Amino acid sequence: MIHASRLRWLILTMVVVFLDRLSKAIIEVKTTDGWRYELVHNFIYLVHSKNPGIAFSIFADSRSHWVRYLLIVGSLVVIGLLARYLVAAKGVSSRAAAGIALLLGGATGNLTDRILHGAVTDFFEVLFGAYRYPAFNIADSAITIGAILILLDVFFPARGTTKTATRTG
Repeated sequence: MIHASRLRWLILTMVVVFLDRLSKAIIEVKTTDGWRYELVHNFIYLVHSKNPGIAFSIFADSRSHWVRYLLIVGSLVVIGLLARYLVAAKGVSSRAAAGIALLLGGATGNLTDRILHGAVTDFFEVLFGAYRYPAFNIADSAITIGAILILLDVFFPARGTTKTATRTG
């Protein structure tokens, strides 16, 4: 059963996809791969980098086209499952729905890059002393925030709610 009230969360998903694509398009048009600009001295940089792998550049060195196809198919499956859960599952709180919508937007934004360019465009980089955190983008940020919201919902449910098994269908 589709919960019509939850369809509104798909607006958040579309906003994330739009902002992600817009920001990546600006970086892709205005800079070249390898470009770097310091925003906050020794801390935050704008960069232009491509990641053909997944988080933290896992699989980035793979030369196999099968890895790219597997990542695309895997993303499509995850997006489909998340979308179905968002609109059809019982007992989903607003916090969890927001988290799922953010996960959907981030996954869709990165999937779009992977399909169009064969790699994901990243443009934020943060340094913590000598440690350089891997470059990331708006989609990655949405995925991280979404995951945090879902974890908060799991470990600290809203008062007056009880956790029951949920099923789609």
